[in-house]
Amino acid sequence: MDTVLVTGYSKAPQGTSMYEVYKHVGIILEIDPKTNIIQNASFTFVSSLTTEFFGEMVKGYDLSDGIEYLIEEIKNRYLAPSQQAVIVALKAANQRYWDYKNK
Repeated sequence: MDTVLVTGYSKAPQGTSMYEVYKHVGIILEIDPKTNIIQNASFTFVSSLTTEFFGEMVKGYDLSDGIEYLIEEIKNRYLAPSQQAVIVALKAANQRYWDYKNK
């Protein structure tokens, strides 16, 4: 399989363990450019449970459908101070992917 890795980052909110450890939120997505489907994902979360939670949320998602659904899922299911930072990082990764596809 010929996949690509794309990343997105944003500043983690001060006062959170994510900020103390990483200073930023990082999202790495492995995407199949033939189908636009997320094959795998990695995140800079402190807790492995959070990483697993987000991995399950995004794996298999077709970016051709836009990321609005994923953003709503984050808003409804990830109730943490870093919620907005995660959304910003996801948007950055998505934009980087589509910039690559449209070049």
